[in-house]
Amino acid sequence: MAFDTGRVGGWALKAFLGLVLLVVLAVGAWTWFSLSWAYSEGERAGTLQKFSKKGWLCKTYEGELALYVVGGVAPQIWYFSTRDQELAKQLSGAVGQNIQLHYTEHRGIPSSCFAETSYLAQGFRIVRDLGVLPQPAPQPAK
Repeated sequence: MAFDTGRVGGWALKAFLGLVLLVVLAVGAWTWFSLSWAYSEGERAGTLQKFSKKGWLCKTYEGELALYVVGGVAPQIWYFSTRDQELAKQLSGAVGQNIQLHYTEHRGIPSSCFAETSYLAQGFRIVRDLGVLPQPAPQPAK
């Protein structure tokens, strides 16, 4: 009784290649889904204190928005990304200004090659007043 190793080896190779193809397709489908479907969207207002293009291999546009809740208190820093080059150019010109940023949240982005954060900026507008409560005037010493 002869055993044909060529048929078994060919079947195993096809099964392995099929599994690899299935994994690649699943990762591609998840990447497309996570980048095209927004979990949430909203607005944040603050001072755009930093915006840069960064990364070793994959260059991404990343920003920092200083959110002031009360005057005189250290701001909360909110990190965001954008994939739009035109928007990135506009944001670079707005560093140091008070802005209202429109964003969408994309959870589960599989790699930092697309963005370092799950918050992707979609647009912004410059605002004059962020509505920060004024700090009370210091009382004279008695």
